[in-house]
Amino acid sequence: MKPFPLLALLAVALSAPAHATDLPKWELGLGVGAMTLPDYRGSDEQHAYLLPVPFVVYRGDRLRADRDGLRGKLFDSDRLELDISLSAGVPVRSNSNDARAGMPDLKPTIEIGPQLVWRIAGSWEDGYRLMARLPIRKVIAIGTSQDAGWASTPTLSFDIFDQPVPGWRFAVSGGPYFGDRASHAYVYDVAPEYARVGRPAYAAKSGYGGAQLTLTLSRRMGRAWFGSFVRGSTVSGAAFEDSPLVRQSNNITAGVSVAWSLWESAERVDRPVDE
Repeated sequence: MKPFPLLALLAVALSAPAHATDLPKWELGLGVGAMTLPDYRGSDEQHAYLLPVPFVVYRGDRLRADRDGLRGKLFDSDRLELDISLSAGVPVRSNSNDARAGMPDLKPTIEIGPQLVWRIAGSWEDGYRLMARLPIRKVIAIGTSQDAGWASTPTLSFDIFDQPVPGWRFAVSGGPYFGDRASHAYVYDVAPEYARVGRPAYAAKSGYGGAQLTLTLSRRMGRAWFGSFVRGSTVSGAAFEDSPLVRQSNNITAGVSVAWSLWESAERVDRPVDE
């Protein structure tokens, strides 16, 4: 299951000015996001959504919520940081997806686990940042006892602040997907009782699960935030590429969001969201 695109909308919205100081410790607000996405990576069916986007920023010493998601800092040094990482996956109704017709629905998933972050170079003050992230997450399928396994999405990201013009932030990130047998099976297995002509029984293997590349552009304007992203993903060469549920190798996900900070704390912090 791919990461829930709403989290990507939140990620591109929750970014601060490149040289921000005297920031509120927390901010709460609301926005709206529009997106188009495939039912799952490898699906040939795409849908558009319009969703409310909660706006949450918390700039604590150990717990942070910002453009990189919800992070609980377990260990920190000048270049290395150990976080608690969260992600999610969208539900899919099988009666609205031709490849999965007659099969059980895919329940929404939550992924949680540790993440090692390496700040390779740069900072807000330098105007750029190069970072590597290595998460290892347990995948939990909500509303089912099925084991959804473990997954990892190592990512290399490069952010440029005040680009393409002052006040804007551009980022490019990408990397491979990996999963164990259970995580791939949750989406791509076909049990014998659901086999039919054109959809033979199938058991996915563990290993490489494809790759993705994401471009984001965002800006804060007073209490208003704007974010946009486009992500290309591929399952070419994946361990489950020969699953009958894979109808195409490449997918595109894209979205835009606008949010407003409605409430903020009186307590201030004299540092950017991410140091």
